Amino acid sequence: MNQSTNNNTEKVHKVLARAGLGSRREIEEWIRDGRIRINERLAVIGDRVDEQSVIRLDGKQVHLKPMKEIRRRVLIYNKPVGEICTHSDPQGRTTVFENLPNVYHGRWLSIGRLDINTSGLIMFTNDGELANRMMHPSAEIERHYAVRIHGEPTQQQLQQLKKGIELDDGMASFDSIKAGGGQGTNNWFTVSLKEGRNREVRRLWQALDLEVSRLIRIQYGVIELPKSLSRGVWSELDDAKVNELAESVGLKATNIVKRSAPNKHLRHKRMVSKRRRYSRNPKYNR
Repeated sequence: MNQSTNNNTEKVHKVLARAGLGSRREIEEWIRDGRIRINERLAVIGDRVDEQSVIRLDGKQVHLKPMKEIRRRVLIYNKPVGEICTHSDPQGRTTVFENLPNVYHGRWLSIGRLDINTSGLIMFTNDGELANRMMHPSAEIERHYAVRIHGEPTQQQLQQLKKGIELDDGMASFDSIKAGGGQGTNNWFTVSLKEGRNREVRRLWQALDLEVSRLIRIQYGVIELPKSLSRGVWSELDDAKVNELAESVGLKATNIVKRSAPNKHLRHKRMVSKRRRYSRNPKYNR
């Protein structure tokens, strides 16, 4: 039964996701597991809360700041091969979150994932609602990848990849395929698609017995991977770009842009300001 019914309420999983405590899916799992209480009663899916509601997660009260006091943030990160997209790993492997700056309200949430052998662009935000909308299939946000194939696909195979191939989890296809050159048996292509099923790009090529020897995500929606961003390095989007990203998925632009018309140099400087992680690889420590 819903905890509150007035017009100033929101669903609890949406409120907690927006505060960056987790994704909507994660929070719904917490509710099912009995980890969340509202006004001392176990929460259920669909419960609504208002400003007076007392929310507890694992027995600890969650203190939520009004949204106007929390600046929506988005990072872009050039993920190297070998890192995994999870907050912790029982096997002790390096995670992408180890290289990100501290966030003072909530936590960083990844907008989509890349498998351990895929490199390139991955975004993070402290706003769970933004992450949810960016990943939801209904948004139909294009993902672009640079793919190196071992072998030379025929025109018939390329057409088949665009027309559609039956995978284990249903039909899949690329929206576009562009040749990108190559030498010998290694050929590069740029492909795009509007969904993010697990290892979908690799599985499409493998369905035609074509081996993917390298896979790099180079664009997600309106955000491109800057050529100047080294592997293992993050960059924070400026407020104007964050507002643009939010509006592209139907959210209000809440960040205050201090300069109404900054020159390109200042915008570029803010967009690519970054913190390098220290590594045994000296190129990361320059």
